[in-house]
Amino acid sequence: MKTRLSVLIALLVIATSFAQDKKWTLKECVDHALEYNLSVKRSNQITELRKEDIASAKGNMLPGVSASASQNFSFGSGFDALSNSRVANDRRSNSFGLNTSVTLFNGFSIKNNIIQSKTSYEASMLDLEKMKNDISLNIVNSYLNVLFNKENLKIAQAQILISEQQLERTKELVDAGVQPYGNLLEVEATKVNDENAVVTAENNMALSLLDLSQLLQIPNQGFDIEEISIDINSVALLYNNTEEIFSKAIENQPEIKSASLALQNSEMGIKIAKADYLPSLSLSAGLNTVYNHRQGFKDDANSPIFQFPFSDQLDNNFGQFVGLNLNIPVFSRGQVKANVNRAKINQEISKINLDDEKRALRESVERAYINAKATLKEYEAAEKSVKAQEQSFTFAQERYNLGATNSFDFEQVRNRLVNAQSSLIRAKYNYVFRTKLLEFYYGIPIVVE
Repeated sequence: MKTRLSVLIALLVIATSFAQDKKWTLKECVDHALEYNLSVKRSNQITELRKEDIASAKGNMLPGVSASASQNFSFGSGFDALSNSRVANDRRSNSFGLNTSVTLFNGFSIKNNIIQSKTSYEASMLDLEKMKNDISLNIVNSYLNVLFNKENLKIAQAQILISEQQLERTKELVDAGVQPYGNLLEVEATKVNDENAVVTAENNMALSLLDLSQLLQIPNQGFDIEEISIDINSVALLYNNTEEIFSKAIENQPEIKSASLALQNSEMGIKIAKADYLPSLSLSAGLNTVYNHRQGFKDDANSPIFQFPFSDQLDNNFGQFVGLNLNIPVFSRGQVKANVNRAKINQEISKINLDDEKRALRESVERAYINAKATLKEYEAAEKSVKAQEQSFTFAQERYNLGATNSFDFEQVRNRLVNAQSSLIRAKYNYVFRTKLLEFYYGIPIVVE
């Protein structure tokens, strides 16, 4: 028993260690979210319901068949004129039936209902695709946010090394009498601030990992991602304006396709509503068998108290029927007209919804394009700023090591470099996400192999 327990503990330790060592790639994150996200699962089930609606609509084309069976008992007595006596009249009846009916014509309602159910199923599939796209974009954005915080942490950790070097050099200068002891205290305080900055950066990275793990709906403990190298020079804006991107988006974005299908469904709804004005024709047929069993009793002349059976009759009835039924609407209290008007109103609403989806898509494309251009300019400006601040920092560090400048001035230069580096990586990941968003609108997959 102890051996088994030890083996089990060892396996759990190995599994836990493996889970903590695993680093998720972007594609793994997206694939996992699309497979296990609860909203996606719920939408999948709704799509399955729409598929069953198709089967139900097609079933209305088939004949309906039903079978029936019954058994009845009746009890009573009556006066028999022939025997001049009261007789019992008990009956038992058995009947069996088989009936079928099929609709021959009902204004093409069955056909139109099938078309409408198929269109609803396609729209449901497109709604599911839209949900998957939104989730994928959220995963990409969250993943890039983790990468941003990881780089920010590296910058903060690098400042610790600089602070330690500065502290050692300041001690030397103070011991040599070149700088006052107060400078050493300032550098020690700066080192403490840098350590606090590392803690803040670690917390931000941990929170970004938590956000991503919650999007994936997996435990956060031991969760980490695979770091990827992003070459900003390989990321370029698509085209010089939004028109071609928008025209592509109109063709491939699922929300536009879904709204178009909704408009088609509304047009079919008008035809279905108008079908109630037309006559309907159906064919019915059936088989019926009835068994009647009757048993009578009469009074005994010598003993009026007792009764004895006097007859036992069995009737067997067998019949068939075939019917052709025509139903012609004459007056429906205005219900059909109201249904047609409602269907027409729904069609107008669907037209408005389609136009609104196109408007929203155009605004999203234009906003994404403007944001991408703005973040590119921010990146270019931040890149120039980093280069300038690096030169300034190198010069200030040399002067500080020579004792030609104080720690306060040196710290100002270093802070400007840190801020420029942080702005650069923020602009880089913002630009990457904005261009990825434009690619998505253009029809390029969010995540490729």
